[in-house]
Amino acid sequence: MDKEERKTINQGQEDEMEVYGYNVSRWKLAFVSLGVVCTGGFLLLLLYWMPEWRVKATCIRAAIKDCEVVLLRTTDEFRMWFCAKIRLLSLETHPFSSPKSLANKVSNGHAVHLIETPTEENRHEMSKYSQTQSQQIRYFSHHSVKYFWNDTLHNFDFLKGLDEGVSCTSIYEKHSAGLTKGMHAYRKLLYGVNEITVKVPSVFKLLIKEVLNPFYVFQLCSVILWCTDEYYYYALAIVIMSIVSIVSSLYSIRKQYIMLHDMVAAHSTVRVSVCRVNEEIEEIFSTELVPGDVMVIPLNGTVMPCDAVLINGTCIVNESMLTGESVPVTKTNLPNPSVDMKGNELYSPEIHKRHTLFCGTTVIQTRFYTGELVKAIVVRTGFSTSKGQLVRSILYPKPTDFKLYRDAYLFLLCLVAVAGIGFIYTIINSILNKVEVGVIIIKSLDIITITVPPALPAAMTAGIVYAQRRLRKIGIFCISPQRINICGQLNLICFDKTGTLTEDGLDLWGIQRVENTRFLLPEENICNEMLVKSQFVACMATCHSLTKIEGVLSGDPLDLKMFEAIGWILEEATEEETALHNRIMPTVVRPLKQLLSESTPAADQEMELFELPAIYEIGIVRQFPFSSALQRMSVVARVLGDKKMDAYMKGAPEVIASLCKPETVPADFEKVLEDYTKQGFRVIALAHRKLESKLTWHKVQNVNRDTIENNMSFMGLIIMQNKLKQETPAVLEDLHKANIRTVMVTGDNMLTAVSVARDCGMILPQDKVIIAEALPPKDGKVAKINWHYADTLTQCSNSSAIDSEAIPIKLAHDSLEDLQVVRYHFAMNGKSFSVILEHFQDLVPKLMLHGTVFARMAPDQKTQLVEALQNVDYYVGMCGDGANDCGALKRAHGGISLSELEASVASPFTSRTPSISCVPNLIREGRAALMTSFCVFKFMALYSIIQYFSVTLLYSILSNLGDFQFLFIDLAIILVVVFTMSLNPAWKELVAQKPPSGLISGTLLFSVLSQIIICVGFQSLGFFWVKHQPWYEMWHPQSDACNSSSSLNWNSSHFDNETEPDAYNIENYENTTLFFISSFQYLIVAIAFSKGKPFRQPCYKNYFFVASVIILYVVILFIMLHPVASIDQVLQIVCIPDQWRITLLIIVLVNALVSIMMEESVDRWGKCCLSWVLSCRKKIPKAKYMYLAQELLVDPEWPPKPQTTTEAKAFFKENGSCQIITIT
Repeated sequence: MDKEERKTINQGQEDEMEVYGYNVSRWKLAFVSLGVVCTGGFLLLLLYWMPEWRVKATCIRAAIKDCEVVLLRTTDEFRMWFCAKIRLLSLETHPFSSPKSLANKVSNGHAVHLIETPTEENRHEMSKYSQTQSQQIRYFSHHSVKYFWNDTLHNFDFLKGLDEGVSCTSIYEKHSAGLTKGMHAYRKLLYGVNEITVKVPSVFKLLIKEVLNPFYVFQLCSVILWCTDEYYYYALAIVIMSIVSIVSSLYSIRKQYIMLHDMVAAHSTVRVSVCRVNEEIEEIFSTELVPGDVMVIPLNGTVMPCDAVLINGTCIVNESMLTGESVPVTKTNLPNPSVDMKGNELYSPEIHKRHTLFCGTTVIQTRFYTGELVKAIVVRTGFSTSKGQLVRSILYPKPTDFKLYRDAYLFLLCLVAVAGIGFIYTIINSILNKVEVGVIIIKSLDIITITVPPALPAAMTAGIVYAQRRLRKIGIFCISPQRINICGQLNLICFDKTGTLTEDGLDLWGIQRVENTRFLLPEENICNEMLVKSQFVACMATCHSLTKIEGVLSGDPLDLKMFEAIGWILEEATEEETALHNRIMPTVVRPLKQLLSESTPAADQEMELFELPAIYEIGIVRQFPFSSALQRMSVVARVLGDKKMDAYMKGAPEVIASLCKPETVPADFEKVLEDYTKQGFRVIALAHRKLESKLTWHKVQNVNRDTIENNMSFMGLIIMQNKLKQETPAVLEDLHKANIRTVMVTGDNMLTAVSVARDCGMILPQDKVIIAEALPPKDGKVAKINWHYADTLTQCSNSSAIDSEAIPIKLAHDSLEDLQVVRYHFAMNGKSFSVILEHFQDLVPKLMLHGTVFARMAPDQKTQLVEALQNVDYYVGMCGDGANDCGALKRAHGGISLSELEASVASPFTSRTPSISCVPNLIREGRAALMTSFCVFKFMALYSIIQYFSVTLLYSILSNLGDFQFLFIDLAIILVVVFTMSLNPAWKELVAQKPPSGLISGTLLFSVLSQIIICVGFQSLGFFWVKHQPWYEMWHPQSDACNSSSSLNWNSSHFDNETEPDAYNIENYENTTLFFISSFQYLIVAIAFSKGKPFRQPCYKNYFFVASVIILYVVILFIMLHPVASIDQVLQIVCIPDQWRITLLIIVLVNALVSIMMEESVDRWGKCCLSWVLSCRKKIPKAKYMYLAQELLVDPEWPPKPQTTTEAKAFFKENGSCQIITIT
């Protein structure tokens, strides 16, 4: 039965959840309603906070197939609960098509392949589904995704578009004709409206949600209790603080929603043209699009309202929303499998991204064949699109687990337990002394509000608010203030490379041509007469994806730099010219006239100018766009007037060399390439080939790129320089000094990334670099990793590759000491990373421990990397500048965006200055905020215990603190101290010492406990010592302890003003003694806990705090040593002898001395004692990465030796175990 009742949806994905079925029970509902009435609505609040309890209290378990409510629980470490109501989608009322066929298909989970007429097969299949007889489909919505009941799977599943399980063949054969109006209407019914809606909640809704926070509910209860006890002033203060806190919170939450709404709604609704089955074109709103619609891309471009695959024509698209690069990308139509002979290939938006137009990206221009429109088939709509998934990840973020907050709740539970003891003690003591029931209830509840201070949330928030303000001053904006504390714990930072560590663009350093299979010397000036006619320059002029947008040349920055370096002109055919021809008009490139030889006689000048274009203009006939999977691009071009066409190719040097005739590649190719990459240059290789004369213009338009890209002649190298930003090395050095690890995550080439890592100091010159090249299982062989050692020192570049690979191993394995000295780093690309994640799970933590360079990483792989690092207990920061970093920026503990575009919406922090110098600043402020939180929490805990103990001692003699005594302590002392002690700015530099991550740490607990014992001890001393004074008696209005006429006058006048005796027994010697001692104790612990170095500026530099403490000390000393009748009357203080006042001053001074010395001792020797105790016990480190580091120190097989292979065991693949095989 239980197996029937629990299902798993989104299996194996990030949002995997367990589903439980429930039906509403009327008797349970009635019982809960009664409970709500009896508890005055408190039960309703409890059920509001706990969805699991709410469902279980009002419903009974039912089969998921027939349930009315589903209870969902995430399967991650947070195990969060959600509930959703089952809804019914009725299909029988619709006038179009066959509802039975539709319901049947949805039940099968194939809504995208709906057919219009019910066949016998469909009618037969329909009998399998009980739900289809009523033509109602059951579904529920969770986090903007609809999950429909699938009778075949016996589970709920979300409705998929054309992005899964559809072959490229069927895209052309079944979907390219478009939909009928009937089919469109049905799909719209299922898929819903094509829009990414971010509803901005009303202020009232947000207010209710905020006010129902457990802390605010507790504050409300406290305020009601204080009002019944006539304690109005502090109640009013707490109400004002809560209102300010709620208003600021509502403002920031609503601002965030509006920001996201504006980003999404900017182009949410546009008018689009779609093709119907009978070839008519219908104009509809983009909100009505469904998967399967054939959309016409307009000539002047548009913002894509959905994800669509291009089947006709070419588009130039700006994908900055997805990639962060404002570089136009050329999208070509999906290869037709009937031509390319890849009929079985499944369409995937990721694999075929060069043919997919993504939602939110801007189509700048289209190019087309005569008479044929540029068409794309809609594959995903709404929240299923790439943009929709990004918005969903922002709307429903995964909670970030942070030890401080877990410990804070644990600490509060301890305070609640202490309050419980006081509560029971108060009740028993009051009953024994025959106190009235009403007074017992108020007193016993009051002890809870004393122990768990309602001002705690406001006090804890103060430090974060101040830190946020300081961050804003240095140009760092924060949309998630709670993350500031977490940033204080960051011990690993991932950096994007381009635009983050290095400058955005690339500069052309020079070229190195090949002649007679030998490299010539590097050349800097390419724009000269000697080279203008060469194939090398022709390749640079034609092999690119540049286009003119509004007369301005734009495209990939690398292509732009190359084209600008040769000084040629690019001309494109106009729309009118294109329409006249039966083919795409070629883009033409030609050199400037002054570059050509001017040796011809002046008389023939006109003739020469007429002939020049025929010789020196090159038309680009066909373009094969750059593919990151192939790491190359190529073009077919023809010099006007030539009979044969030319093929030009450029790309990654290793790839280009492998596609060239071996005899054309220089023998020292690898060495030359290695020299450049080691120096951090980005190297691109060029190749050329004359095509056969039989390849006509029309044949070229349909030829496969593999036919063109082979048997080429190697022409040489282009060397590009990606300069480091000026501040990069210094910032990374600061982070290394502070023991913060740095990792590079880039989409760039591996060797370039390693080189940049060396240049910026991420990898030190003496460190080893091990490249992990993982290969997936193929042809029955298991997955394997080949380990290569990159050359370590630049000085070793002259030695052979074999020698340099053999050196590090001897060093690394001679002894344990050497292993600790010799540092090594792993480098890998995105493909290898994916293979390792899938097939070598037990190696992942080891690689995370020393992985420094991750090249060619896709956006989702960046997120997976952040998660893998978090899995070994690193606190991970991510610094990036593009929307391609969005997932990683959100998933990291602290994400810092250097761009104010889409990435800033996903990222908790955004820096106005696009420089990584914001990273150390953020960590410094995070550490300061974290230490402030600890100080405030410790202070508030001590405040609770001091006041709790004062009140408990006074309860023992049926007394209490007076209202104005409470008010003086709570308002004048506590609030002033809390809000000023949080003002300490951050320390000016990052230090290697790490702040504690949680409140439950040995030193911290010892500090709090020792201060509690000291304070309780001195309070008890005062309380019991006063009773042993010779002048002591049970106080009454005629008492004359002061023994002076002035005091008699004070007492008599005070007595005359009394209309009735002191009913609450406030005025007595014990009360006065405890009031003075406790008032000083609050200030003493505030000073003791206000830590400065190494994370915050010293306490004396916090001028507001110093001034507040001095003023408070003066005021309390004045009240204690120089009694003023009116003040004493308000505070309900009795007159005590001068001798006792001096005694109290001595008690307070000794208390201050002991407290501050104890706190200093804990700071100085606490850690030493604790580490000594732990070393005796040989405690295992808590953080997984530290434990792993200890293990690897004594592992003889780690790091892997050069030229070895690690293979996944075929039989035990599911647990990810592997073995190392040395290849000889």
